[in-house]
Amino acid sequence: MPVNEPKLTPDGSSQTPRPAQPTDTKTTDASEPQTHRVRSTLSTVGILLLAPVIAILLTAYVFQSYQVDGPSMQNTLHNNDRLIVWKLPRTWARITGHQYVPKRGDIVILSESGLSNYGDTQDTKQLVKRVIGLPGDHIVIKDNVITVYNKEHPSGFQPDNSLPYGKNGAIPPTNNNLDVTLSNTQLFVCGDNRSNSLDSRIFGPIETNQVIGKLVARIFPVSQAERF
Repeated sequence: MPVNEPKLTPDGSSQTPRPAQPTDTKTTDASEPQTHRVRSTLSTVGILLLAPVIAILLTAYVFQSYQVDGPSMQNTLHNNDRLIVWKLPRTWARITGHQYVPKRGDIVILSESGLSNYGDTQDTKQLVKRVIGLPGDHIVIKDNVITVYNKEHPSGFQPDNSLPYGKNGAIPPTNNNLDVTLSNTQLFVCGDNRSNSLDSRIFGPIETNQVIGKLVARIFPVSQAERF
């Protein structure tokens, strides 16, 4: 009968052969790298598709950049000034079913139609104006001065002289004699360049839902960057 003879090691000792032990082997799924690449590609495509949608939503409902066209707000704003307009308060008011009423003295962007009736080349435009009268106010323009009457000021006050925007005679005299009482949904707006502005003195009060947003900053020219 055959006998397994022990093997000799170099030092002369014997060593009996041991059965071979199984070796652990690691298998790699060849599809894993490909799956990772597909997921990465889909993620990139998703971001590229979402980015313009998010930009459109932000522009429509949160904030937007505008460029001044014309002299109606001089010397506060000038032609080609680049502005940032904040829309979120108006958006939130619409979502909650409330009326958005800016503060007196705010500069707002509004949409107005029928301008061709007053000699403008475009019938509907977005205008930049300052809020002078709020819902319920009684507005009187006489002797080149705007006077506002309301519950808080039954004797009247002159916003062009008493509010910060009109300090140091920044606002020129106002022409066009006028006497109008605003409804609870109307605003009275004027350009700061009173001698060269198509505004509520001409086309009448506007509705609060015509307001698009409030001016919060001028970003260009950089040397005149300013918060409002």
